[in-house]
Amino acid sequence: MAKTLELLFVTEEGKTSSISIEDPIEPVDINAVKQAMDTIIAANVFTSASGDFVGKKGVRVVERNVNEYDVK
Repeated sequence: MAKTLELLFVTEEGKTSSISIEDPIEPVDINAVKQAMDTIIAANVFTSASGDFVGKKGVRVVERNVNEYDVK
């Protein structure tokens, strides 16, 4: 199972943009994540097609299962 931490931001145009981090440390320290998101917004180092990040929308851990089958 692959896990990804997704940081969801609001952009200047009011749309959602995300940054994904593979293999997050669990349990997620929500206070540390909030501080990191505030730092990302304040530093203005990321942008998207819908503008700069201007606010926090949410955080989620996405878990993905992959089953591979040999078809040879």
